[in-house]
Amino acid sequence: MAVNVYRWSELPKESVRQGVSRTAFRGDGAIMVMNWLEPGMEKKPHSHPFEQLAYILSGRVRFEIGDDVVEAGAGDVLRIPPDVVHCGEALGDEVAVNLDVFAPPRKDYLHLTEYQEADFT
Repeated sequence: MAVNVYRWSELPKESVRQGVSRTAFRGDGAIMVMNWLEPGMEKKPHSHPFEQLAYILSGRVRFEIGDDVVEAGAGDVLRIPPDVVHCGEALGDEVAVNLDVFAPPRKDYLHLTEYQEADFT
C-alpha cells in the first residue's frame, strides 16, 4: 500500500458560487471539505441528512443553524445536526476558512476527491 501526502493549497478547487470555493480529502469512512468564504458572499440556507462538524481555521463566520445564530472564529468548532436548515457567511473583510467533516463521506462531494482514486485501488 502506498501512502500519498497532499497539500490543501494544491488540491483542485471547485467554485460553488460567487465568493465560495471548496476542495476535499477523503478516507473510506469520512470526508473533509475545506471551504473558503469571501466577504459579501451569498448565503444559501440548506439542509442535508449528514451530521456536519465545522472547524474554523481563520476569519469569522456567522452560522444560522435552525433558530440559533452563532459566531465562530479561528480555533472554534461546532456541530450542525442532520436535517437542520443552516447556512454560514463570512464576517468582516477577511476570507474565512473552515474545514467541515462528514461521516460517512457525502456521495455528492466525491467528485472533489477524484485526484485520490489511486489511493483506493
